[in-house]
Amino acid sequence: MRAMALTSPGSLLQLQERDDPLPRDGEIRVRVSACGVCRTGLHVIDAELPGIKCPIVPGHEIVGRVDLVGANVTSHGIGDRVGIPWLGYTCGVCRFCKEGMENLCDRPLFTGYTRDGGFATHTIADARYAFPLGELGDDVSIAPLLCAGLIGWRSLVMAGNAERLGIRGFGAAGHIVAQVARWQGRSVYAFTRSDDVAAQDFARRLGAVWAGASDRLPETPLDAAIIYGPAGQLVPAALRAVRKGGRVVCAGIQMSDIPSFPYNLLWQERQLVSVANLTR
Repeated sequence: MRAMALTSPGSLLQLQERDDPLPRDGEIRVRVSACGVCRTGLHVIDAELPGIKCPIVPGHEIVGRVDLVGANVTSHGIGDRVGIPWLGYTCGVCRFCKEGMENLCDRPLFTGYTRDGGFATHTIADARYAFPLGELGDDVSIAPLLCAGLIGWRSLVMAGNAERLGIRGFGAAGHIVAQVARWQGRSVYAFTRSDDVAAQDFARRLGAVWAGASDRLPETPLDAAIIYGPAGQLVPAALRAVRKGGRVVCAGIQMSDIPSFPYNLLWQERQLVSVANLTR
């Protein structure tokens, strides 16, 4: 097999020739056909996440076909198309797993971070954490749904039934969630960097009723906002734009420090919450 491996924190990925991996009990080997590039993968490569052990193969938006099955696997067969997401393993015994919050597991493994991912011709996955995809849709289009789509959906659910929804950081997850929110009948407000006119135009083409720079305020207060950009200064800006009782959801796994802000931005029962990982 061939793999693009991070051999030291912050370095360029290196092409490596490796022996074909063999699945262990409960695992499958997948021949990778597509793997999306997620912002979290860049955090891994740039050594912005803790505990990175090199070499590691990044990539966690994986679509491929099973080409070898380990012992005691009945959920997938040879030739099945599967998706492999960020969450690669949970312990099943900690309080979070037992309470249905496996995304907060105390001893998880994450694809492309603490176990090898999809920037390779083949990868190994725990069969329980590989999703059957069926045959609808092409591999390249489906791959981003394994993270941008899943985390995007999770953050949209956490935003509640917001009629007026702000999206800050109009990238992979943002443009997917905008389409879902519009289909649900919500009004979407897209916030981008001040000079990113192309992203603002793109948001309008996808149905956003308003698009502008992150430091601007729309004419009406928003019911909720989701932050996909990794910039901490977006938090007080998002709080400033939501109504009393509104909610701001931080959807990134990594964010720069949140600057100090006056309490009155949070007062009147505004809520600031975070999304961590995903569940199956």
